[in-house]
Amino acid sequence: MSARLLERYKSEIFPALHSELKVNKMLIPKIEKIVISVGVGEAMKDSKLIQNIQDTISLIAGQKAVKMIAKKSVAGFKVREGMTVGIKVTLRANRMYEFLDKLCSVSLPRVKDFNGLNRNGFDGYGNFNFGLDEQLMFPEVIYDNIIKTHGMNISISTSTTSDKEAFRLLELIGIPFTKGRS
Repeated sequence: MSARLLERYKSEIFPALHSELKVNKMLIPKIEKIVISVGVGEAMKDSKLIQNIQDTISLIAGQKAVKMIAKKSVAGFKVREGMTVGIKVTLRANRMYEFLDKLCSVSLPRVKDFNGLNRNGFDGYGNFNFGLDEQLMFPEVIYDNIIKTHGMNISISTSTTSDKEAFRLLELIGIPFTKGRS
């Protein structure tokens, strides 16, 4: 079964980008992967809280999240080698499109006083990064199961190296950006 957004990309977005950009079909931008990550910060020593964060991110993404382990000790941050410093999940193919569809059509509209995502999140290489303040905007998350609310970083990697092309792709997909110049 194919994702709804993937079908829309193939039937509407791809032809629109092809006519706008006037380049070879192989150079039309597409989304390659989405990475959802959470830094655990002060929760490094609390294994129950880390497990709760991992379960929540796994539930949101529809795929098991992995723990990120510190490779070196950093005394200034009180981090020891082997400690869990974050949680991440990388989405590709259908799960990536399903997550993006859910994010644009269900989760972001649930945020109170939401004006759109900042257009300055592009990194100069066609990738878009933004942060969310809490996980409760996602319909899968049950408030009673949360030990502590946390935010998350979402990174959308595209196949293009141009921020303008990546912006246009994400705009056509339906990501709500703030008004203004890009």
